[in-house]
Amino acid sequence: MSIKNKFEKWFYLDEEEAAAQEAEVRQPAPVKQERKPGKPAPMKNAPMPKQSRENQPAGNIVSLQSVQKSSKVVLLEPRVYAEAQDISEHLMNKRAVIVNLQRIDRDQGVRIVDFLSGSVYALNGDIQRIGTDIFLCVPENVEVNGSISDYMNERN
Repeated sequence: MSIKNKFEKWFYLDEEEAAAQEAEVRQPAPVKQERKPGKPAPMKNAPMPKQSRENQPAGNIVSLQSVQKSSKVVLLEPRVYAEAQDISEHLMNKRAVIVNLQRIDRDQGVRIVDFLSGSVYALNGDIQRIGTDIFLCVPENVEVNGSISDYMNERN
């Protein structure tokens, strides 16, 4: 008795059963289609029209239109510290925010960055400096690739 036969006997497998199980897995379940009077029956291997695909039960099929929701990027220039809460609300609504702090006092700008850092941390997001006093804040659903170097500091 060969090793293969021993394994087949041990696992109760035999080539015919394995081939039959494999064939069952490869064949999709038949889809019941209603025929309307006056229309010819569709061919077996012909692609189904779009209209009949939409009427089928969803199963494991997910529409890309429902997954890809329109994303927005909000550009803000806060003038006072109180506007930091508005920025945080945009993040809570899954919007990326670019914050320009060039028109605010340095002390208030630092307070805003501290507030936004806490908000981004609570939302599992990210905050990055993208320019002189300009920050990118993103929620969890937005991925940021790459980084922007600080050219002015590198030159000196």
